[in-house]
Amino acid sequence: MHIQVEPRDNYAILHLRGEFDTFYVPAFQEEVENLTKAGVVHVVLNLRLVKFINSTALGALIKASKVLAANGGQLQISRPSRFCKDIIEKVGLDRVIPVHESDESAAAAFGLEVPESQTEADFEVDTSSVIFSPIDLSRVEHFLSEEERGGGPVNPVHGHSFGGRWSGIARMSGLDEAGLSFTWSGGTSGLSPFEMGQLLAIGTQWKIKFRLPLLKKGYCEATATTTEVEERPDGVKVSFQFDEIAEETRDAVKQYSADMAYLKDELRHTTDND
Repeated sequence: MHIQVEPRDNYAILHLRGEFDTFYVPAFQEEVENLTKAGVVHVVLNLRLVKFINSTALGALIKASKVLAANGGQLQISRPSRFCKDIIEKVGLDRVIPVHESDESAAAAFGLEVPESQTEADFEVDTSSVIFSPIDLSRVEHFLSEEERGGGPVNPVHGHSFGGRWSGIARMSGLDEAGLSFTWSGGTSGLSPFEMGQLLAIGTQWKIKFRLPLLKKGYCEATATTTEVEERPDGVKVSFQFDEIAEETRDAVKQYSADMAYLKDELRHTTDND
């Protein structure tokens, strides 16, 4: 099964594809955990391309719903495949987790101010989410309260708060073997674009997790240094240079960049010739 995160301004859509069985439950749970750590607690689960789902996976959906609810959020299901819809209705899961015919109606059920969103046709398969967290854990203390950064009792061994490893989630806007860039709206941090820029200041180091949806399953990881910050009315655009990245991952990124450049070039030529 493949999981792709589509971050929106105040919620996220998880697109699942393939067979959702016991083996993939941990990966799903990790995605939900990453989102909650990033302050995203309203989640739409798109099951349109899920061909099979078993009882363990259904149990994982209930647990995810409870986790999000405990953090003040909700889980909504959208566009389930015929198989998933039949199973969900037979076991009565739709009485626990609402089911919707579209991502938009699911998002509207959150009762949030949802800006005009992309249509499914606008959602490119190479659009990826980026999860970022500071190398220096004390960096976020000036910008976010203990509650906002997930703080709690202090671990006497490591000296940081349990659950205090704050991370943010952003949308990738560029990627090559040297580094990447992303745009960040601030999530639920409440930071202004100026404060976001200060948090992600040039020269600061970050742990970065990102996906290569068309080439490599799961997250790629790297450490990177901020090289450019551009404030925008709705957030910031930030560029990073990779400091440490596995050679296998760098090769995958290089291949991915070359493939995407080729595809875009071919599409442009095809469009121009029509």
